[in-house]
Amino acid sequence: MKLLLFAFLSVFTTQCSRISQELLILANEVPRVPIDMDAPSLTNEEVIAGLKEALQLGIKNAVSQSAVLDGFLGNPEIRLPFPADALKVREKALQLGMSNQVEKFETTLNRAAEEAAKEALPIFTQAILNMTVQDGFTILRGGNGAATSFLKNQTSQQLYNAFLPKVKEATTKVSLTAYWSPLMNKYNAAVTLTGGEKINPDLDSYVTQLAIEGLFKLVQQEENQIRTNPEARVTNLLQKVFSSL
Repeated sequence: MKLLLFAFLSVFTTQCSRISQELLILANEVPRVPIDMDAPSLTNEEVIAGLKEALQLGIKNAVSQSAVLDGFLGNPEIRLPFPADALKVREKALQLGMSNQVEKFETTLNRAAEEAAKEALPIFTQAILNMTVQDGFTILRGGNGAATSFLKNQTSQQLYNAFLPKVKEATTKVSLTAYWSPLMNKYNAAVTLTGGEKINPDLDSYVTQLAIEGLFKLVQQEENQIRTNPEARVTNLLQKVFSSL
């Protein structure tokens, strides 16, 4: 009996050894996926702090680029042209021998935008201070432009209210402004008869809106740089938060 039991155990041990060797071979053939134990874990506080830091950097750079002499006029991406839907009015002004006024007018549109952009920084800063944890994670996961969209939603009306007086102050200095409303009114009266599209004669509103749009374009460029370019993440916190995406 003992001899039979010994034989059984020997066979069983041999089989187990063979199976173990086969499993070891299979394990070595399967590709191993490395586990990064050093991957940074982010707290809610770090996410919010990192996004606030990124936005502060973005708005500071955007305002410093735009709220200076030729910040709008010298930048083709945000330069304010003669209103596109009023080019016929521009042609009429040129026919009246007002080329110098037209040039000065377009220059002053951009000077008005440059002056108005100085009002943006404290408005942006307050919106960033009010950011919640939920806002932060929505922005972090939202991809390119998400932070800029947040700022637009939070600040557009405040920016408009702050920019408009600066724009009015600047546009009244140009002699062509006095011709603007009469030309617009005459043009609109003419297209009423022909069935054409009327033009908004509110020049100050036009300048204000385009100044805001130009500023947000710069902010988004700054934001996207931080998201996509590691070299733009100039602090340890920015590197940690945005490398997690």
